[in-house]
Amino acid sequence: MSSVAVRYEAVRRQVADAADASGRHFDEVTIIAVTKTVGVAEVRAALAAGIRDFGENRVQEFLGKYGLFPEARWHFIGTLQTNKVKDVVGKACLIHSVDSLRLLSHIERRATEQGVIQPVLFQVNVSGEESKHGFVPADLTDALEEASHMDSVEVRGLMTMAPLARAEDVRWVFRELREVRDSLRATLPDKVELEELSMGMSSDFRVAVEEGATIVRIGSALFGR
Repeated sequence: MSSVAVRYEAVRRQVADAADASGRHFDEVTIIAVTKTVGVAEVRAALAAGIRDFGENRVQEFLGKYGLFPEARWHFIGTLQTNKVKDVVGKACLIHSVDSLRLLSHIERRATEQGVIQPVLFQVNVSGEESKHGFVPADLTDALEEASHMDSVEVRGLMTMAPLARAEDVRWVFRELREVRDSLRATLPDKVELEELSMGMSSDFRVAVEEGATIVRIGSALFGR
């Protein structure tokens, strides 16, 4: 068994335990293997271990690995510049990092040209850190209303990044994103569903799952530092 497979089993057990603690099932959480700085051999080992969802932060790396491993489901999880939208739309099974209506409009335009519907998540700056991208929670209602009038994008949910700190110290970030999502659901436009909460990384994914994460983005816990 490869080292990636061993680590994957450990992550799976922790996700299962955290899901159980929150009254959910392991199958309700998608583990994304983040392959930033990871080579082809490691991706191949991850596929052999049973991982099917992978995430990339940079467009060039995304395109290269997407081309090499078309059997995988590739997520785009990094900051996306508008001039790179054309390279990602139609290839990413989910774009996690839509941080403005301007970016969403570019994605909509490109998806319409390609004749596809592009699933996306809205990135939310829950912590209020200036270094973090994303919508502020108060702006989400209007943004989702605008998204509901677009035919070629599908807002599947919300994503956030917690500050670098002890897992327990950032639990509130994950809880707040879930509470924001739950409050939005009462007034959502008909076309919009917020099923997904992408939150939690290697250092804090267990806490994120306990607070309702449906997607966790795991790098070093799978591939080592």
